[in-house]
Amino acid sequence: MKYPKAIAGAICTVSSLLVSLAAVAGPYGDDMAKCLVKSTTPTDSTTFVKWIFSAMALHPDVKSMANVSTQQRDDLNKNAGLMFQHLLLDSCRAETQQAIKYEGTQTISYAFQIFGQVAARELFTDPQVAAAMSGMTKYLDESKLKSLTAPTESK
Repeated sequence: MKYPKAIAGAICTVSSLLVSLAAVAGPYGDDMAKCLVKSTTPTDSTTFVKWIFSAMALHPDVKSMANVSTQQRDDLNKNAGLMFQHLLLDSCRAETQQAIKYEGTQTISYAFQIFGQVAARELFTDPQVAAAMSGMTKYLDESKLKSLTAPTESK
């Protein structure tokens, strides 16, 4: 492959999926993103979510809350690498080649950000995850929140 370091770097930036999309792709990047999403199996989504979790668990603010061993993290890195490689080189090879040719290697980051958003949506719509996340609403003051939509006084 002509740009292996750039492609590897672009794949690694997929961890920034929770940040707003900075990259804007054209039609080839869109086609690549659609292919990645369409070609992803439930096992691929699980692999991706576990891989992201294992990386995020290293952050100092949450490290004490998760226990991912070095061997588990290495296995997850291996599985994620194989999955990304399969998606790029097998399932979506033509779309990837066209995206790189016409829009550059940075479009890979865009396509995997879309892929990551879809996987994250699946994670957050799990009933147990959604219930846990909604647990914080019992600590919100509804009247204070309603004040955000109340008419403001003119000075």
